[in-house]
Amino acid sequence: MWLDLDIRRRMDAPGQAFELDVQLQCTARQVVLFGPSGAGKSLTLKAIAGLLRPEAGFIRLGGTTLFDAGQGVHLPPQQRGLGYVFQDYALFPHLTVRQNIAFGLHRGWFNPSRREADPEVERWMAALRIAPFANRLPSQLSGGQRQRTALARALVNQPRALLLDEPFAALDHDLRAHLREELLEVLAATDVPLLLISHDPVDVAMFGHEVAHLADGTCRNPDS
Repeated sequence: MWLDLDIRRRMDAPGQAFELDVQLQCTARQVVLFGPSGAGKSLTLKAIAGLLRPEAGFIRLGGTTLFDAGQGVHLPPQQRGLGYVFQDYALFPHLTVRQNIAFGLHRGWFNPSRREADPEVERWMAALRIAPFANRLPSQLSGGQRQRTALARALVNQPRALLLDEPFAALDHDLRAHLREELLEVLAATDVPLLLISHDPVDVAMFGHEVAHLADGTCRNPDS
């Protein structure tokens, strides 16, 4: 089991309340968290990544405790060893493709240099076929190129697991099909575990070695 979690968090807003109550025990290397919009999928991913603190429960990755409410453990995102691709990719608009990817390796307050060429950054740009765009800004990229840049940034640190939030939702049909195949190739080459959230049945068919269904904030163990 590479991921084991049991978390709860209440989210209050004017006139409504939302209760996140998720249990996941992931044994397959590729798991899809499937459900409609508003079900709590992104909140679950943010909790695993350390961007949202649950009120109760625990999160364990490969035997390492990332969060435990009872023990007062809450590792910051940079100590969790996870690669996270946001739905909107969250690229830095003032940094080039090479700098955005290198940011995943960077430590400190300063942006990576435009002239710096880290071997791991160059490797992932070549693997995902974005090396020709290394010096472009995100505003100069297509949707597929931005998606590949975000994926390279997530992979450059050799993460312990990869978290993808609706990674193909903003792409047209042909590009979605192409990038799904590319992701499968990356997963086969790296053997990194994947948790992908989606409401698209095609993602379930391609990546769902296990599928966990989430509805109205509630999820239980995945189905093989």
